Amino acid sequence: MADTASTPVLRVEDLTVRFTRRNTDVAAVNGVDFSLKAGETLTILGESGSGKSVSLKALMGLLPAYAGISGKVWLNGQEILGLPAAALAKLRGGAVSMIFQEPMAALDPVYTIGEQIAETIVQHEGCDNRTAMKRALGLLEQVKIPSAERRLKNFPHEMSGGMRQRAMIALALACKPGVLLADEPTTALDVTVQIQILLLLRQLQEELGMAIVFVTHDVGAAAEISDRIAVMYAGRFVETGTTRQVMRQPMHPYTRGLLSSTVHGGMRGRALETIPGSPPNLAELPPGCAFAPRCRYAADACRRDIPVVTTETGAMARCVRAAELMPA
Repeated sequence: MADTASTPVLRVEDLTVRFTRRNTDVAAVNGVDFSLKAGETLTILGESGSGKSVSLKALMGLLPAYAGISGKVWLNGQEILGLPAAALAKLRGGAVSMIFQEPMAALDPVYTIGEQIAETIVQHEGCDNRTAMKRALGLLEQVKIPSAERRLKNFPHEMSGGMRQRAMIALALACKPGVLLADEPTTALDVTVQIQILLLLRQLQEELGMAIVFVTHDVGAAAEISDRIAVMYAGRFVETGTTRQVMRQPMHPYTRGLLSSTVHGGMRGRALETIPGSPPNLAELPPGCAFAPRCRYAADACRRDIPVVTTETGAMARCVRAAELMPA
C-alpha cells in the first residue's frame, strides 16, 4: 500500500497546542512529530482526550483563536502552519481534506448533499454548477451510495448514519486531495457499517493514491487500515512503529494496556483486562511520564524523565523500561 520510495507529502515537527482560558493552561498536544508518504496510512491511536482530534484540527487550521499553536507543518513541501486564513481556505478541501467524526454536525442541514459537494468543486476548480453536480453524482456512486441520483437531492437528516458518512467521504474527496485526515469516521456507526467504511477508505486510497491520517480509539480499526501506528497519550506519541510492530511487539506499557483491554475472538472464558485509573488532567501534567500513575512497571526514574528508545527497525517508545519490555 505505501510507496516508501516517495518523499513525504505531509511532515510535522514538534507540533504543540495550548489552550489558555481564565489563567488555565491546557497542554493538549506536546511535541508531535511524523511524516506521511503518498499512499500510506498512519493511524493515531489512543483514549478520548489524548489529543488526537486536536492534532488534526491544528493541521487544518480549525482550532479557536485562543489556541496557541507552534511547530512546523509542511504540505507538499510548503510550510502551512501560520498561513493567513484565506490561504488555508484554499488548501482545505483541495490539497488536504478532512472527514469529521459526526457527519450530522459537519454537514449543513439547510443544503442538499449534492449542493454541498458541488459548492466545494466550484470553489476549488472554478467550473460551472452543472459540471460540478455531474461530478457530485459520480462521487456518490464512487462511495457506493445506492440510488445516487436521488440521494443528491436529499438533505442530511433524510439519510442514515452510514449514508451520511459516505456522503461526508464523497465531500472530502471532491477535489482529489493528496492528504485525507479522518477523525474517528467509524465511531458513531454500527459494526457492519464500520467495516464497510474501512474497506471503502482502503479501496479509495488505492484508486487515488492518497495519504491518510486515521484517528481512532478502536484497536481493531487501527489494525485493519494502518501501515504505521502512533499511540498517543496525554498529547504525546508514546510509541510508534509499523502496524505489525505495534500490534505484535508493543514496547510501551500503555500500548500493552490498550491491546489487553480489547475484546477479540480468542478471549472466550477469559477476564477482560483494564487499564487502572483515568487519563491525566492536561492542565496539571505530572513531571516525567504522564502514564506513570497508571503503570504497573513504573519506577522512580519514570517520574523524572521521558526517554526515547528506538529499535534497529525504527520503532520508538517513550519508556525507561522499553528495552526490558521489548520481546527477545
